[in-house]
Amino acid sequence: QVQLVESGGGLVQAGGSLRLSCAASGRTFSSYAMGWFRQAPGENREFVAAINWNGGRTDYADSVKGRFTISRDDAKNTVYLQMNTLKPEDTAVYSCAQGGPWGLGSRREHEYFYWGQGTQVTVSS
Repeated sequence: QVQLVESGGGLVQAGGSLRLSCAASGRTFSSYAMGWFRQAPGENREFVAAINWNGGRTDYADSVKGRFTISRDDAKNTVYLQMNTLKPEDTAVYSCAQGGPWGLGSRREHEYFYWGQGTQVTVSS
């Protein structure tokens, strides 16, 4: 059974930075695409960033492009989301997700099969 555990969330002022981590266990991490999604109160969950199985391809939502960076460390079975120049509208619960084998990193939720419990990010103005 795959387990994904996020960490690194918290309260930060606008313009600040946070780095989220997602530690995976349960199967070979390096063969799978990973993604980050977020859900603000009263909103649907939305795509934030994705990385393909070997780290060679990344994709970002337009709202975070240029501010957020997704990366992976297969030796640590961990995917990261570096978030810079945070804005109040980035406030949400951030969840990581694992896709299928040899995945390219999708924006579609249904292409991810395992999800973490989420970590709260709050950006004050």
